[in-house]
Amino acid sequence: MPRFLSAQPDSRLLQQPWDTPLTDWPVDKLVALPRGISRHVVRFIRVGDEIYAAKEVIEHLALHEYRLLHDLNRLETPSVEPVGVVTGRVTPDGEPLDPVLLTKHLRFSLPYRALFTPGVRSETVGRLLDAMVVLLAKLHLAGVLWGDVSLSNILFRRDAGEFAAYLVDAETGEIHDELSKGQREHDLMIAKTNLFGEFCDLEAGGMLDEALKPIGLVETIENRYHELWNELTGAEEFDTSEMHRIDSRVRRLNALGFDVAELDITTDLAGSTVRIQPKVVDAGHHSRRLLRLTGLDTEENQARRLLNDLDTFRVRTDQQGADEAVVAHQWLTRVFEPVVASVPDDLRAKREPAQVFHEVLDHRWYMSEAVGSEVPILDAAKDYAKTVLRELPDEDMSAASVVPVVEEGGRRLANPFDPSQGYLDENDTEKPYDPWEDGVEDTPVPANEFLDVEALRRKKG
Repeated sequence: MPRFLSAQPDSRLLQQPWDTPLTDWPVDKLVALPRGISRHVVRFIRVGDEIYAAKEVIEHLALHEYRLLHDLNRLETPSVEPVGVVTGRVTPDGEPLDPVLLTKHLRFSLPYRALFTPGVRSETVGRLLDAMVVLLAKLHLAGVLWGDVSLSNILFRRDAGEFAAYLVDAETGEIHDELSKGQREHDLMIAKTNLFGEFCDLEAGGMLDEALKPIGLVETIENRYHELWNELTGAEEFDTSEMHRIDSRVRRLNALGFDVAELDITTDLAGSTVRIQPKVVDAGHHSRRLLRLTGLDTEENQARRLLNDLDTFRVRTDQQGADEAVVAHQWLTRVFEPVVASVPDDLRAKREPAQVFHEVLDHRWYMSEAVGSEVPILDAAKDYAKTVLRELPDEDMSAASVVPVVEEGGRRLANPFDPSQGYLDENDTEKPYDPWEDGVEDTPVPANEFLDVEALRRKKG
């Protein structure tokens, strides 16, 4: 019998065919979801209404990654949630099998290969790179040395007009009290090497705009990381007549989505020069405030947009002096919840609720511009569901939204569930047989402002 290590055991997992290699699992146990390239066997398994990512990996790596992911979740860093490790697996013939690491599938998320489709706009590429840079900075602030930075080890979720990035693969990660500059640069060097190879692969597959070159993208990532890190942690000196720059620095960090837990402020002996430096910076400024006021757990930019609408609601209802929590409850019950409830049940897998609300706000603005007067938000929500949302691809990635085939640049993956096998040759008449894609119809995966610190300084400074 296999052994299970889990902090939140699911008894239904005990009934799965752990004596069978993941590559040979029966079709009815699996869900075909897009994923990045992996050096391990990875499958998505269906257990009731839950979907788990299962990865076969040697025991010490499986246990290390499981415990590290627990630590990352406790640190509230963007990462997938660990479920358990299955060890002691053997076949009916007594042959040993590698353990399996189980994590929860991150709903409404997509790997980069599902987002980098032919014709993807350079602005979208920039947003994806920004999300990755912010993720790396968050990890480094928390003392996490990733050790294997790559697009394949990241999942992306929509975050209002931007993207949010989540760490998926942590088997090489380490947690320290604080990272040295050399450790951070080591992670960045690994990122540059891995990302250059991935961008070259995308370029070869016709999935990058001709104006986007791998070396240029890698240099952009490096520059943006250094700019962001300097803004988050760098020292700033100024004359005592410019004390307003202390507040400006805090506002800029808040605008980037970070809270300053501690600000080191010193003056020189003459008392004419002030030096400030953030000592502890926590991510999630807006999402924490929204969660505290409404109980809504969203991405950072979604929270920013919802809080802006909450502030607008306060002004429209003339409640500037009212208790913030009371106004937030009114906004939640009178505005947010009715908009979300107006989405038909068959469209709920298209977008998560906070993203729907953000897109309804945008849709209402365009409708109002067209008619020359403000459109009621519920009318905008109904029109959005009918004319926009119904035409969008499902992003819930549940068992009901299976995406079995990926076409890239006119070429087809040899095995859409294992991108590491590469593409079919033009003369190939059939693709390699994969038993768990039997009976799945072939359907293509549809495509789903940059981090400008200098512009932010000009705006907030």
